[in-house]
Amino acid sequence: MSNNTARNSGFKINGSTIVMAMYLLFLLLPIYWLLNMSLKTNSEILNSFTLWPRDLTFANYATILTDRSWYIGYVNSLIYVLMNTIISLLVALPAAYAFSRYHFMGDKHLFFWLLTNRMAPPAVFALPFLQLYSSVGLFDTHIAVALAHCLFNVPLAVWILEGFMRGVPKEIDETAYIDGYSFGGFFIKIFTPLIASGIGVAAFFCFMFSWVEMLLSRTLTNVEAKPIAAIMTRTSGADGTDWGVLAAAGILTILPGALVIYFVRNYIAKGFALGRV
Repeated sequence: MSNNTARNSGFKINGSTIVMAMYLLFLLLPIYWLLNMSLKTNSEILNSFTLWPRDLTFANYATILTDRSWYIGYVNSLIYVLMNTIISLLVALPAAYAFSRYHFMGDKHLFFWLLTNRMAPPAVFALPFLQLYSSVGLFDTHIAVALAHCLFNVPLAVWILEGFMRGVPKEIDETAYIDGYSFGGFFIKIFTPLIASGIGVAAFFCFMFSWVEMLLSRTLTNVEAKPIAAIMTRTSGADGTDWGVLAAAGILTILPGALVIYFVRNYIAKGFALGRV
């Protein structure tokens, strides 16, 4: 009886492992194929089907790293993404604290209204933002894209942080005030470390949304702050599409998000545990 049980449990474990391996293979296959294409020449990509590069080349990556218009696109994207993440957190932290600690008239309606902004598609706000920023001289600047993305990231950050803050007992606030802390000192020195996981989760989602969003970043920029998403369209021309360079650009675009996920993976796990992710 015990031997049969052991064999059955072993079969279940092996079956689960096989299913998980197939699932991971399915997820990683597009990334592998993108990497495979980035290491090939255009002629090999168009004229043959190979599982790995027949003539390995790094010329596609060299094109991106040596052509100023390419790497400036990455720099522009990183600038407005980091600006947006910082601004979103600075705005969301006090707002989330107010929602988690105080009750006022219309607080639930205001909280729901914030979330509805996050639910709206970016295309709805593209034209109003374009006209507004053109009239005030912010068109084609990094801050224009960063502020536009705040419309979507601030509500998300408030919603995430409010859940983490609600889990911190109010007695900690009262004890800090009795000990002589000002609100600023209490919030920075005591309260913020207690919700470090929530800040990490909120920063991750703000970064990722701003990094992958294309419509607003392309609409609100032209030359000086043009993001990598707009520059990648240059690979299509009269001679066809430069698939190798486009694939290399795709791989380099994936790297920042992968690095962010690696550094905040523990915070994301805590966010899932608290039910806010």
